[in-house]
Amino acid sequence: MHSFPGVVAVGYINEAIDEGNPLRTLETLLLPTANISDVDPAHAQHYQDVLYHAKSQKLGDSESVSKVLWLDEIQQAVDEANVDEDRAKQWVTLVVDVNQCLEGKKSSDILSVLKSSASNANDIIPECADKYYDALVKAKELKSERVSSDGSWLKLNLHEKYDYYYNTDSKESSWVTPESCLYKESWLTGKEIEDIIEEVTVGYIRENIWSASEELLLRFQATSSGPILREEFEARKSFLHEQEENVVKIQAFWKGYKQRKEYMHRQQTFIDNTDSIVKIQSWFRMATARKSYLSRLQYFRDHNNEIVKIQSLLRANKARDDYKTLVGSENPPLTVIRKFVYLLDQSDLDFQEELEVARLREEVVTKIRANQQLEKDLNLMDIKIGLLVKNRITLEDVISHSKKLNKKKGGEMEILNNTDNQGIKSLSKERRKTLETYQQLFYLLQTNPLYLAKLIFQMPQNKSTKFMDTVIFTLYNYASNQREEYLLLKLFKTALEEEIKSKVDQVQDIVTGNPTVIKMVVSFNRGARGQNTLRQLLAPVVKEIIDDKSLIINTNPVEVYKAWVNQLETQTGEASKLPYDVTTEQALTYPEVKNKLEASIENLRRVTDKVLNSIISSLDLLPYGLRYIAKVLKNSIHEKFPDATEDELLKIVGNLLYYRYMNPAIVAPDGFDIIDMTAGGQINSDQRRNLGSVAKVLQHAASNKLFEGENEHLSSMNNYLSETYQEFRKYFKEACNVPEPEEKFNMDKYTDLVTVSKPVIYISIEEIISTHSLLLEHQDAIAPEKNDLLSELLGSLGEVPTVESFLGEGAVDPNDPNKANTLSQLSKTEISLVLTSKYDIEDGEAIDSRSLMIKTKKLIIDVIRNQPGNTLTEILETPATAQQEVDHATDMVSRAMIDSRTPEEMKHSQSMIEDAQLPLEQKKRKIQRNLRTLEQTGHVSSENKYQDILNEIAKDIRNQRIYRKLRKAELAKLQQTLNALNKKAAFYEEQINYYDTYIKTCLDNLKRKNTRRSIKLDGKGEPKGAKRAKPVKYTAAKLHEKGVLLDIDDLQTNQFKNVTFDIIATEDVGIFDVRSKFLGVEMEKVQLNIQDLLQMQYEGVAVMKMFDKVKVNVNLLIYLLNKKFYGK
Repeated sequence: MHSFPGVVAVGYINEAIDEGNPLRTLETLLLPTANISDVDPAHAQHYQDVLYHAKSQKLGDSESVSKVLWLDEIQQAVDEANVDEDRAKQWVTLVVDVNQCLEGKKSSDILSVLKSSASNANDIIPECADKYYDALVKAKELKSERVSSDGSWLKLNLHEKYDYYYNTDSKESSWVTPESCLYKESWLTGKEIEDIIEEVTVGYIRENIWSASEELLLRFQATSSGPILREEFEARKSFLHEQEENVVKIQAFWKGYKQRKEYMHRQQTFIDNTDSIVKIQSWFRMATARKSYLSRLQYFRDHNNEIVKIQSLLRANKARDDYKTLVGSENPPLTVIRKFVYLLDQSDLDFQEELEVARLREEVVTKIRANQQLEKDLNLMDIKIGLLVKNRITLEDVISHSKKLNKKKGGEMEILNNTDNQGIKSLSKERRKTLETYQQLFYLLQTNPLYLAKLIFQMPQNKSTKFMDTVIFTLYNYASNQREEYLLLKLFKTALEEEIKSKVDQVQDIVTGNPTVIKMVVSFNRGARGQNTLRQLLAPVVKEIIDDKSLIINTNPVEVYKAWVNQLETQTGEASKLPYDVTTEQALTYPEVKNKLEASIENLRRVTDKVLNSIISSLDLLPYGLRYIAKVLKNSIHEKFPDATEDELLKIVGNLLYYRYMNPAIVAPDGFDIIDMTAGGQINSDQRRNLGSVAKVLQHAASNKLFEGENEHLSSMNNYLSETYQEFRKYFKEACNVPEPEEKFNMDKYTDLVTVSKPVIYISIEEIISTHSLLLEHQDAIAPEKNDLLSELLGSLGEVPTVESFLGEGAVDPNDPNKANTLSQLSKTEISLVLTSKYDIEDGEAIDSRSLMIKTKKLIIDVIRNQPGNTLTEILETPATAQQEVDHATDMVSRAMIDSRTPEEMKHSQSMIEDAQLPLEQKKRKIQRNLRTLEQTGHVSSENKYQDILNEIAKDIRNQRIYRKLRKAELAKLQQTLNALNKKAAFYEEQINYYDTYIKTCLDNLKRKNTRRSIKLDGKGEPKGAKRAKPVKYTAAKLHEKGVLLDIDDLQTNQFKNVTFDIIATEDVGIFDVRSKFLGVEMEKVQLNIQDLLQMQYEGVAVMKMFDKVKVNVNLLIYLLNKKFYGK
C-alpha cells in the first residue's frame, strides 16, 4: 500500500502525463516523494512518450481496475525508456561506424567496427569479414544511386512506437522530429546492416556446415541463428539419408508435372487467343518501334554536338585509313589517291620557305668561304708575328698584312659582282647558252659522282686536295641541305670504292697511308657542318681536363727526371750533383721518378675513362655521313680482302672514326674550335701534354696496340688497353649500323623532278675555269666515250674561257698597269648557277621517257581532281560533263594566279604551263597518247589499268610531305650553322683586333726605343739617358764556384779569375745587359730576357750558351737574378 506522499506524487505524475508536457513530467518524476530512480533529465521527452503509452494501454484494458499509473509501473516505464536510450545509442554507433568505414573504404576495419557495435558479437564471424564488407558496400551503392539529395539526420523506430533522431554532423539526438529534418538516406540503417550481417552469416554457415570442424560448429552454434540452423541441419541430414531414393523420385516427378502443366496451359491460352495475341503483338511492336524512334530522335537532338564530334572522328579515322593505304599499300587505289592530290599543291608558305632556304644556303656557303680565307690569313699573320719576334722580317711587313686583314674585316675587299649586266650572265643568246651549258655541266658532275671520283685520282695529290677543299665542297654547297648531303655522300662512296679498288694492295694500306677520300671525308665532317658535333662530343671532357690546374700527366721518364732536377736546383740555389742527361732506364732507377710516373699513370687512366665514356655514350652524335662512310669502308675492304678478320676491319673503322676524326681534336682542341679561346689565349704545354697523353692511350686502345719497346714503362696499362679496345670494338661495330642514304634522306632518281626549286650553287669564276680546264685535261680518262654526256657538254663549251671573257668587255681597263692583279682579284667573284639537267622537258617535247612520265603524271593529277572514277581507264574513257569542264577551268585559273606569284627560279617549264591550259577532254587524249608511249618503253602496263603511274603519283604525295618536313629541319639547321659561323667570324675579328693592338704596341715601342728585345751581339756600350740599377759584378771563377757557370770554350778553369761579368738591369723590366771582360778589356755584351729564361726552364732546358761560348745553368742563373735584383 502506498504512503500518502507517494499517492500525491503519483497524482502529480499522472496529471503531468495527461498534460503531455515533458518538462512537467520530468519535474514530477524528480519529486523526492516519488522516489523514482535512474531518471535522466536528457530523456524527458522519451519518459513522457513511454509513460503516456503505458497509461493509454492501461486505460484501454477493460480488466484494469485503476486508470492511473502507480509508482512501480512508473519506475518500470522509466527503466524501459533508459533501455531504449541505450539501444538507440548502440544503434547510432553501429550505423555511424559502419557507414563511415564504408565511405572511407577501410575494409580492414569492418570486422572490429561490427564486433564493437553489434548487439551479439558472436554473430560476427571473422572469416566473413570480406563478405560483410562487400555486401555492405554493394547495398550502400544501390541505396546511394536512388538518392538525389542527402541530409544529416538518422531515424530509428523502437517498438514500432517511438522515433529516435540523430544528426551525424552536429552529433545531436532527439526523440522529437527536428525542424527541417532531412534524412541521410544514402546511409544503411541499423536494421539493414543487421539483416545483411545475418544473411551473410547464415549463408556462410549453410555453405560450410556440412564440412565444418567441431570447433567451427561450436562457433556457428554460438550465433543467434546457430541453434536453429544446427537443428535444421541435423534433421535435414537425417531425413535425406533415410529418404534419399524417394526424394529423388518425387523431385523428378514433381518437376516434370509442373513443367508439363505449365506448358499445356500456356499453349491452350495462345490457341484460344490467337487473334488477340497477333493484335497485341502488332500494337506492341508498333508502339515499341515508335517509342524507340522518337527516343532515338530526341537523343540525337539532345546530343547534337557529340554526334558532330563522333562523325568528325569517324571521318578522321577514314582519312587516316585512306592515308595508311596511300603510304603502306603496294598498289593504292585511284579513289584514295584522288583524296590526297591536293597535297601536291604549292602554297605561298612553300615558296617563302624555299626562298628562305636558298637565301640561308647562300649566306652559309659565302660565310664558310669567307671564314676559311680569313682563317688562312690569320694563320699567316701568326707566322709573320713569329718571324717578327725572331727578327726575321720587318715590322712594316706585318703592318702591311694587318691592313689587308682589316680591309677584309671591314668589307673593303669585297668585289662587286658586275656580271649581271655584262659577262656570262648578260642577256645575249650566245652567253645565255654558255651559262646554261655550265649549269648543265655542274648538274651532271653533281648528280653523277663517277666523273669527279675519277678526276680526283687523275690529279696529283697536292692538286686534288686543293680541288676537294674548294671546287667539290662548293659544288655541293658544303652539304647545306638533304639533297646535297645525299649527293656528296654518293661521291664519297664512289670515290672511296674507286680508291680501294685501284690503290689499296693490303688491308693495312688504309691505316699506314693517307687515302685521299678518307682525308676529304674527315675534312668535311670537321668543317662548319660537323664542327658542332665534335664540340658536343668532346668539349665538356676536354674543358674539364684543361680547367683542372692540379692535373699533371707526364709519362716520359726522362722529362719527369729533368723536371725533378730543375725543381731541386731552383729550391736550393745549388747545382745538383745528379747528371743532366740520362736514358729512360737510368731515369727509372730513381724512386722519385717512379712515384711521379705512377701518379701520372693513375691520373691518366682516370681522365681517359672520362673521355672514353663521353665518346661511347655519344654514338648518336656522330655525323650520319661519317658513319655511312665507315660502313662503306668496312664493306669495301671486306669485299676486296674477304679473308680479313672482323678485328682487322673494325681497326680500320677505328682508324677513321677515332684516329683521324677525334684524335686531332683531343690533342689540339683550340685548333678545331672544340673549346672557346679568347684572342691571344692559348693552351699551355702542361695542358697540351695532358691531352696528348689521353689521346695516345685512346689511340693505342682503338688499334689494340699494347705499350711495348720504348713505351715498356707503361706496360702496366696493357690490361686497361685491352679492356678499352673491347669497348671501342662494340662502338665501331654499332657505328657502321646505319641505313643507306636513299632511305635516310628519302631520295631517288626522280627527286629533282618533283621538288619545287632547282638546286643552286655559288661558285667563283676561278673555280669554274679551273674545273673546266681539269675536265678537258683528263677527259680521255674520265669520259673516254665520244657519246658520253660529259663529252657532249664539254664539246658545247669549247676551249677554256679567260676571266676577262667571263666578266665581259669593259670589266677591266686594258691600259691598267695592274691588270693582272685586278683580274686575279676579279676571278674570285662568285656567281650563282641554277643547276638543270640537259634532258629536262623543253619546248613541249618529251626528250626521254622519264620526263614524259613526269609530264603525264601532272596531266593525270589535273584530270582526277575534277572527274571521279574507280580506275584511271574508266576516267579516261568516260566523257567529262559540262560541270566538270567548268570546275577544271576554274582550277586552272587559280593555278595561273599562283604561278604568277611564283619566283622565277621555281616556275615550271613553258610546255607544262601550256599543257595546264588545255581543256579536260584534250588533256585526257594527251594522257592516252603518253600512256601508249610509256607502255612501249615498259614503264606502264594497260593490263593492270596503268597502276604503275598511279603508284608513282602516290609516291610523289608521300615524298612531298617528307620534303616539307625536311625543309623545315633544313631551315633550322641552316640557321644554327649560320649562327655558329657568325660566332666564328666574330672570334676571327677579335683576333684581328688583338693583332692590331699588338702591332700598335710594337709601333709605340719602336718610337720609344730603337732597339730590340732579343739577345744582341753588337758589342757596343749602353744606350744613353737610361738610368739603371746598380750593376752586379762577378768573376767567372766565382760564378763557376756557385754552379751558375759551367764552362767557357777554349779557356782553362784556372783562367776563369781573369774573366769578369757585369750584370745590369735595364730600364725595361726583366731585361738585363751582361758584359764580359777579359783582363779588364770589355769583350762582348749580351742582353738577357728573364721571360726567355723562364720559358727555357719551363721547357726543361737545363743548360744554355751566352756569347756562343759560355755555358751556364739556366736554373741557377734565374735563381741568381731573382736574388740580386728582385730580392727573392
